[in-house]
Amino acid sequence: MKITEHIKKANEKTLFSFEIIPPKKGKSIEDLYANIDPLMEFKPPFIDVTTSREEYVYVEKDGLLDRKVTRMRPGTVGICAAIKHKYDVDTVPHVLCGGFTKEETEYLLVDCHYLGIDNVMALRGDAMSHQKYFEASKGGHQYAINLVEQIQNLNRGKYLHDVIESDNCADFCIGVAGYPEKHLEAPSLQTDLKRLKEKVDAGADYVVTQMFFDNKKYFEFVDAAKSMRINIPIIPGIKPIAVKKHLQLLPQVFRIDIPEELIKEVDSCKSNKEVRQVGIEFAIQQSKELLEAGVPVLHYYSMGKSDNIQAIAKELF
Repeated sequence: MKITEHIKKANEKTLFSFEIIPPKKGKSIEDLYANIDPLMEFKPPFIDVTTSREEYVYVEKDGLLDRKVTRMRPGTVGICAAIKHKYDVDTVPHVLCGGFTKEETEYLLVDCHYLGIDNVMALRGDAMSHQKYFEASKGGHQYAINLVEQIQNLNRGKYLHDVIESDNCADFCIGVAGYPEKHLEAPSLQTDLKRLKEKVDAGADYVVTQMFFDNKKYFEFVDAAKSMRINIPIIPGIKPIAVKKHLQLLPQVFRIDIPEELIKEVDSCKSNKEVRQVGIEFAIQQSKELLEAGVPVLHYYSMGKSDNIQAIAKELF
């Protein structure tokens, strides 16, 4: 079922969902199941699965360093299929511009269609570690809007190199990212909203926001989006603080603000165990306010661990 159909079927009741990261290669999928199992009691209608782009490693060969391409977390579509089969829940693979050619993207989408995966999250992705700015892969897309356009073309039976007349065309529901505090590369929030409107006009069906810690910024973002006739669901993304270094890391990586009250509480903690509890309590209060406002879904970034998400969901669902 499409995400938009889940939201409509909920009849204004807020749903629970979360995002997982595929385990690194060499790890077992059972490790992933162990983190998903405790969250299934809250009946998530869908689970997002991230995709990692390629990385470079250097291998010594004949006394010289040879640069090789690798992927540390492969298998997003396979993991989506496994989760869908095991838990009977919809899964949302993240589809990236970075690290993929248009043809590779088409193969991925065709596999999703074969597997009965109805939803995809279209994202540009991040720059590689050695790049100052994002650079499109050779033969790949530069912007998420180009990805949305390719997915919509496939929904119409239009492939990269041919058109296929079929009664079984793909019909993907397309999610895109939104930034309540603007994308780190955008010159202004207004410019960023214009880019979001372009993605919606190209065929995006719903928005999931980057993490934020000040609900006021989410509400203002939704109001600003509506004023630009962005009338699709805007799902808030929530990340509980888990370790002390998040105070520096999250603002640095995502260009977001952390409220002073949360900073003071985290600073006063003597261990990361205490920090994790502070993060849980703050996320519960943040989620309650969003719940009262009638958001369509509360979407949590689990980052590979589910105990804190479970503690939050127990208070809400």
